[in-house]
Amino acid sequence: MIKKLFWVGIGVGVGVLAARKVATVKQGLGREGLNRSVGRLADAMTTSAEAFRDGMHGREAELRTALGLDDPQANDPTQRR
Repeated sequence: MIKKLFWVGIGVGVGVLAARKVATVKQGLGREGLNRSVGRLADAMTTSAEAFRDGMHGREAELRTALGLDDPQANDPTQRR
């Protein structure tokens, strides 16, 4: 008898957890939930793109300095070395 009550209690607990999860997912599938998800994704992509651009510009500046491309006299074709 105790064993049966134990398993009934486990079943009720799992049922309550499943019902809560279904309600949470159902809320997220609505129009507002979709808008929130797309907005978060767009913000994350924008942040990543900005970080990528910053790194790209920094690395380009390092390479230009290392190659001497930022030196105005080095780019002047009339100057002889």
